[in-house]
Amino acid sequence: MAASLKFLQPVSRQMVHRAAVAEVFVTDAFPMGDDRYLVAAQWPRDHALYHPDASGLTDPLLLTETVRQALVYLAHEYYEIPLDYRFIGCDTDFEITDPEALLVGDAPLHVVLDARWSWVDNKPPRRFGMRLEVVVTVAGRECGRGSLRVFAVDERRYGLLRWRGAGDRADDGGQGNKGAVVTRMPTTAVGRLRAKDCVLGRTDTGEWRLLFDLKHAVLFDHPGDHIPLMVTLEGFRQLGHHLVGHRPGVPQGSVLSTLRMDCLAFAELDEPVLLDVEEQNSPSDRPGTTRLRVTALQRNSVIATAAMVWAPPSHLDAPDDTRSLAGAGRA
Repeated sequence: MAASLKFLQPVSRQMVHRAAVAEVFVTDAFPMGDDRYLVAAQWPRDHALYHPDASGLTDPLLLTETVRQALVYLAHEYYEIPLDYRFIGCDTDFEITDPEALLVGDAPLHVVLDARWSWVDNKPPRRFGMRLEVVVTVAGRECGRGSLRVFAVDERRYGLLRWRGAGDRADDGGQGNKGAVVTRMPTTAVGRLRAKDCVLGRTDTGEWRLLFDLKHAVLFDHPGDHIPLMVTLEGFRQLGHHLVGHRPGVPQGSVLSTLRMDCLAFAELDEPVLLDVEEQNSPSDRPGTTRLRVTALQRNSVIATAAMVWAPPSHLDAPDDTRSLAGAGRA
């Protein structure tokens, strides 16, 4: 089926809501009928942020970003949702089932998403609600799955949603003004290569904080009025990487194999975002598996949650319970 894709012209960066051409991963889409599409993507051998891990495994968040781009592209190209509509994330998930297919070699990975579109809580033209579910293949080899649910509204309705009860925004890099001393974690502790890619901090009182830099070329590819879903997701991943890497009895090289994230509210730029984490392991888990639930809080309210499964490369088959977490909202 992948052979049916025809690379007629590059996908415009505007069609996937990216400012930089280098950050566009979706290359084409082919309609198969009944709201099903084959979406082609190319994943780079290396990337400033979404780089392979020490074993050469592709960054799993590259899948999440590709699903996001695929949904936005299909919305504009095939469902006539206007380019100036604002897309607001509700929930996303992924599962890596065959990591060997995602090992980086001597050429970029050519990925095909077998994507199914569905309308969820859809109230056009005032509000478009949609979900995209994908099965991921590389060279015809199925290796994972993922999904994303969002809704899209025009600028006026976005303004009503966005600023209802909100005060003035401030650019303080996520530190807040609560007086705590925040130390950014070293890159080696969070699986990143550059200091500016670390979004995880620890306060002198032992709290985990989400940090961010509005000038970051990838995480803040274009200006926004709130913390993007992908920034919060990166914070969840970095916290998990740090904790799993320092957990007794966990094999070195454990990877994030399964994730489910639910967004409940906008994450503001002017208040600290605290990250709370707890282990939720089960006696039935395979040896070396670590299950974490991370909660992001702002102004004492939950703004997002994530359930993650970290596993050794040979133990990537995860039970389905991380998919059953309910929740919806805005981020």
